[in-house]
Amino acid sequence: MSFKTNRIESIDVLRGVVMVIMALDHVRDYFHYGSFFNDPTNLETTTPVLFFTRFITHYCAPVFVFLAGTSAFLYGSKKTKVELFKFLFTRGLWLIFLELVVNNLIWTFDLSYSFPIVQVIWAIGVSMICLSLLIFLPKKLILAIGLIIVVGHNALDGIVMEGDSVQSVVWYFLHQQHEILISPDRLFLIQYPLIPWIGVMALGYCFGQLYTNRFEAKIRRNWLLNLGFGGIGVFLLLRSLNIYGDLVPWTMQDTTTKTILSFLNVTKYPPSLLYLCATLGPAFLFLCAFETTKNKFTDFFLVFGRVPLFYYFLHVFVIHAFAIMGILIFGGNWKDMILDANSFLNENLIRYGYSLLVTYLVWIGVVLLLYPFCKKYMKYKANNKHKWWLSYL
Repeated sequence: MSFKTNRIESIDVLRGVVMVIMALDHVRDYFHYGSFFNDPTNLETTTPVLFFTRFITHYCAPVFVFLAGTSAFLYGSKKTKVELFKFLFTRGLWLIFLELVVNNLIWTFDLSYSFPIVQVIWAIGVSMICLSLLIFLPKKLILAIGLIIVVGHNALDGIVMEGDSVQSVVWYFLHQQHEILISPDRLFLIQYPLIPWIGVMALGYCFGQLYTNRFEAKIRRNWLLNLGFGGIGVFLLLRSLNIYGDLVPWTMQDTTTKTILSFLNVTKYPPSLLYLCATLGPAFLFLCAFETTKNKFTDFFLVFGRVPLFYYFLHVFVIHAFAIMGILIFGGNWKDMILDANSFLNENLIRYGYSLLVTYLVWIGVVLLLYPFCKKYMKYKANNKHKWWLSYL
């Protein structure tokens, strides 16, 4: 790299890895056969390869949200609390706007916005607004709040709402993934209920203290090892007991393979305690392993980790555009890829899709295509730090 930066490379490399993996899930959404209507974790219809294609991407959202909190702490270490509050609050509002207006458009290409979805960008935005208020509390209290939310929110799993009353809709936003039929041709999907993600970001904020000058590298690596193996251990223990930590208990299946898949099939919407342990635990071990590693592998993923928001919107747009090109080349009605409410209500894409091999090939192609654009933008950001608006992109 020809420019200088004070950023922590291991954090950016981890973020870059999960961003690249995330593209696999999104390519699968747009390309794999039956993806619009079939759940890849449904043990009755999935295959081991398809299941793990989905499972590996579980690492993306929690790592992304957690490290957003860590980045907020590191950014705030050189700012006053008021300056950090203003940044987090305004950036949170900006991300909510991007989710509702930009992200929904590039995901659907539907100018009527008949099927709006609130996803991970929305969850990060709202969590940032909440974090902007939490930062005025003592760090130990922020840590306690984050732990209570992450560990305790599954106690709310028994609260299940129905209908479209104000009380129900509020609960959907807080803790229950739900689809709302606004009118015969208009849907609204709350995909990322907020409560757990607020806790994840709060914990990520506290985690940033490990990267301050008062923490020696050796002490930090010990913490990372303990957190990593501890998270995995909690997952294995609680999942084995099958009494708490996930909305859906695992069950014995008719084959050993399916039983293993059932054991691993943790809940993402909202992210359960066991889901977070199974994903963040290995992430801590990754940070430990790659803290001092620098090679062509880390340099490649570093690029995506330095420009996550730019990459996120660009890769969704490109994948969706490629899906339309595929329909034009191989036959079919390209308008079916304009994902309005009728597309799902009428199941227009029920027979659409390609093999898993094609999905992986398209994924690799998309990542390689976007690499030079992301690298150029990364260098531009690094060389223009004085431009305040770049911190919002």
